[in-house]
Amino acid sequence: EVQLQASGGGLVQAGGSLRLSCAASGFTFDDYTIGWFRQAPGKEREGVSCISNSDGSRYYEDSVRGRFTISSDSAKNTVYLQMNSLKAEDTAVYYCAAGPPPAWCSGSYYYPMYDYWGQGTQVTVSS
Repeated sequence: EVQLQASGGGLVQAGGSLRLSCAASGFTFDDYTIGWFRQAPGKEREGVSCISNSDGSRYYEDSVRGRFTISSDSAKNTVYLQMNSLKAEDTAVYYCAAGPPPAWCSGSYYYPMYDYWGQGTQVTVSS
């Protein structure tokens, strides 16, 4: 059974930090791209960051580049999203997803390539 378990969300003040985790099981982790997406109320889902476990490539959406860092631990089958200098506009439900290459996250046309989605974790940044 495939599982993607997202965790680590919470309430934090602007300027604070959170680390999200995405624990994966049931598929060959090293062959997949793991992406972090978010959706705020009334807004479309957007790709925040993604990492290719096959070649280590990383992507960051413009608004988070320099503040967020994605990393992958293949020993634990877990991808992390370290979020620093959080802003009120980062408030959203964050989802992790897994897809085989060429899945990526730099555009919505990639989203259907993700086979598996986690349940989401709420991030709320108070200003």
